[in-house]
Formats: sequence, structure tokens, C-alpha cells
Amino acid sequence: MKTIINIIKKEMMLSISLIAAIISLFITPPSAELFKNLDWRTLGVLFMMLLVLEGFKRENVLDPIVKLASRFNTMPKLSLFLIFGVFFTSMFVTNDVSLIIIVPLTILLFKQGNKEEYILPVISMENIAAIRGSLLTPFGSPQNLFLYGQIDVSVWHFSLHMLPLCASSAVLLIIFVLVLYRKNLKEKIDCSEKNKGGEASSLKKKASYIALFLVVLLVIITRTTYWPYAILIVMAGILFTDRSIFKKVDYVLILTFLCFFIFSSSIAANAKIAEFLKSTVSNNEYWWSIALSQLISNVPSTIVLYPFTENFSALIYGADTAGLVSLIGSLASVINYRIYVREYPGKGKAFIKTFTLISWAFFIIVVIPGFLLSRWKFY
Repeated sequence: MKTIINIIKKEMMLSISLIAAIISLFITPPSAELFKNLDWRTLGVLFMMLLVLEGFKRENVLDPIVKLASRFNTMPKLSLFLIFGVFFTSMFVTNDVSLIIIVPLTILLFKQGNKEEYILPVISMENIAAIRGSLLTPFGSPQNLFLYGQIDVSVWHFSLHMLPLCASSAVLLIIFVLVLYRKNLKEKIDCSEKNKGGEASSLKKKASYIALFLVVLLVIITRTTYWPYAILIVMAGILFTDRSIFKKVDYVLILTFLCFFIFSSSIAANAKIAEFLKSTVSNNEYWWSIALSQLISNVPSTIVLYPFTENFSALIYGADTAGLVSLIGSLASVINYRIYVREYPGKGKAFIKTFTLISWAFFIIVVIPGFLLSRWKFY
């Protein structure tokens, strides 16, 4: 019993999604048609992306960012570099992966430079950077990946519609950093000689992972129906490069997605529930997305609400704003929290307090403009 409770506590999102999937199958009995309609393509793309990104981490493909960060000698400059490191990398390697890369580096550099008091506010802003930077591209976040697969627009068209939110968020982040260091905009930090690089990596392996990453991007951009073959290519590439990568993949995330896909499909297949959601969600997608995300996070809420959406812009803008409200609003925020409490056990409340204060300050500024912008139709 204790083991089950510990698993539930450790993998809360999986537990919620699994319970939701089981309940939904009582609402709509399982059938071959139900499982056929699940978005297997998104699950396949997610699996490929997680495989390749594990390779990125193993071979330190993004190590140049680590080395460059240690060269900054003032807190505002270093903080801006780290925050925008998350902002821009999240556009291409997903928001959670960008946090996994940059947040530990931030903690390391600030501890070495005796600036630990700035860790919480800076990694909270990195969290915002991950959420708002990743919204620019279809592959920046899981919900964007899912939604992009549902519509017939180009990557450039997609990014054009997300650009106002992304650009304005970048400006706001700069302002937030200036406010944080308003008392001393030239505050010094010295961590240049203390930061040591990781283990030497194979150039051939790095090139292999970059090539596989391009394969995944090609599948996303072209929407090819041959994506199952791409999975085989990526798996074969990983198998020949470093088969231990398969053990590192976040299968819990994939299983969580699967459970929520089952939940979404089952709910959509029930006539009464579908009618209720269709009558209430339509023209209120923005607020529904933000509110529901605080219960089940923005990825599953997007999956659930999409079948009943008439205003696509409102749904995606709401999903990409929901992560600013609470920890559960975005899985990336939960990951950030886990990284911090592993380094500072027992300080979870301090993280939540600082995270909530900074995120809500940002949310209050962007929520109404995001709502007004949602009237700009995607197609």
C-alpha cells in the first residue's frame, strides 16, 4: 500500500491521467474504433523527440551554452543570458528539456558565485521563458505539437500568429530582470574558473543525434504519413549509437499522453458530454483552457478541449498562458520544481511562493492582451 501511495505522489500527473482514462472507459465502452482514433502520430513524434533529446543530454550537444555562460561577470548579464538561453532553446528542444539543461547550470553558477539568493527569482523567470519562448514553434511544447498536427497551416504561418505573444514576453522578461537588479545593475559575479566542463563527447555521436533531430523536425513540418518509418529510422540510429538511451526515455510522459488521449476520445464520443462541452466551450476556449489547465495541466486540457473548439487561436493562446497561473498549469513548471527541491530539500514552499509571485505578476500583464489577440483567427 505504501509503495502505491509513493508512486501516486511521485507520478501525480500519470495517476490523474490513468484514473481519468479508466473512468472515461466506463462512460464510453472501449472499442476498436475508439483506439483507432487515438492520435498515434503525436505519440510517435513525442517518442522520437524524447529519444533524440536524451542523446543530446548524453553527448552534451548544447555544451557551448554552458561554457559561454561562465564568461559573464555581472548578475544582470548572466541572468539575461540564462533566461534567454531557455527562451530560445525551448523553441526547438521543448520547454521542459530547455529547463532540464539550463536550470541546473543556473543553480551551479550562482552557488559558485555566492549568489544563491537570486536562484529562486531567476529560475522562476526561466520557467516563464520556457513557457513563453516555446509557444513560437509547433515543436516548442507538447500542446503546440498536438495542435499543429490538427490544422493545415505551414510552420511559418503558425509562428507568425504566435510571434506577438513571444516578442512581447521577451520584452517583459528584460523588464523583470532589470527590476530584480534595480538596486545594482552592475552587481558582479565570478564563476569563470570554477565551472568545469563535462566529459568529452564523441563528435560522431553528436552529428548522429543532430541528424536524427532533423529527421524528427522534417516529420513535424511535412506532416508525412510515413512517420512510422521515421520512428524506425530514429530507433535504429539510437540503437547503433547508444542503446542505453532507450532506458533513459521518459516513458511516463508518453503513457500520460496516451491516457489523456483515451480520456479525450472517450469523452468526445459520449453524446451528452460532447453536447455540454460544445455549448459551453465554444467562444470561451481561452478561459476554459486556462481554468481546466489548473486541474490537469495545459497539455491534457488542450487534448480534451480541442474537439469542441471553434476558435483555434483562443485555445492555443489560453494553453500557452495557463502555465503562468500555477505549478500544475504546465508540466514544465513541475519539472522546474523537481530540479530545485532535489538541490534544496525541504524548500518546496519557498519555490512555490516565489514562483507564484513572479508568474502571477507576468500573468496579470499578459492575460488580457492574449485574450484580445485570440480574435486573430489562425485560418
